[in-house]
Amino acid sequence: MYVACSTLSFSKLSLEDALRTAREMRFAKADLAVHAVGPHLTPAQVAADPGRTAQVLKAANLPLAAMHVDTGDAGPAEARAQLRAVARLARVSATPLLTVPAAALGSDFDAEADRLRDWVKVTAAEGVILTVETHSATLTADPLGAAELCRRVPGLFLTLDPSHYQVGPHGPVNHDALYPLVRHLRLRDTGATPDQFQVRIGQGLIEYGRVISMLEKYRYERCLTVDVRDVADSPFPVEPEVRKLKYLLESLV
Repeated sequence: MYVACSTLSFSKLSLEDALRTAREMRFAKADLAVHAVGPHLTPAQVAADPGRTAQVLKAANLPLAAMHVDTGDAGPAEARAQLRAVARLARVSATPLLTVPAAALGSDFDAEADRLRDWVKVTAAEGVILTVETHSATLTADPLGAAELCRRVPGLFLTLDPSHYQVGPHGPVNHDALYPLVRHLRLRDTGATPDQFQVRIGQGLIEYGRVISMLEKYRYERCLTVDVRDVADSPFPVEPEVRKLKYLLESLV
């Protein structure tokens, strides 16, 4: 296992500066956010000029562990085209994995399985793994739902974000059964209530040692992404927390 950093940890910087900062902090790799509503790079931009995007990433001189793709309100055909463009970028940049959100809570489960089944085909054609993130606002809010999506969609795996099972709609919930399906991981520290989704490292309830022990049990050898986000209303400076979590995770692996 190795430690990567989400570009959302430096969302107030340009993409180039965010990647440079992660490199200067000696992260092994970056987890690149490609969001329709985001600070750095959008799926539409990738689709419009993939060559330029590839050049920017190459110039950053920091390998990518994954891309976190959110096509936002794009229609089905447009979202699929954007996903294909990002998957091609992932192949060109030797990025092994894409993470996407599942449909919102209350969505039709069968329709979402059909969509993800198609998207797995799109990414597999480029040699890239597709994962769906565990998130409290989507069909993966319940570990049973996350596992069922993967069961129905051969080739689909999970990006585990334990914070969403700490303060999600079901309260603290055991998600041990998901570890065999995990191909990517995003971490921060989280307290006991939804307003403590992101707290200073060491002041929350995330058991990093136990998480890593569970990953080792299933021979996980991929990355641990530091995903402490630089949000506008953060009550504390984010960069020191990014460093602390980096050093903590490196001490555990």
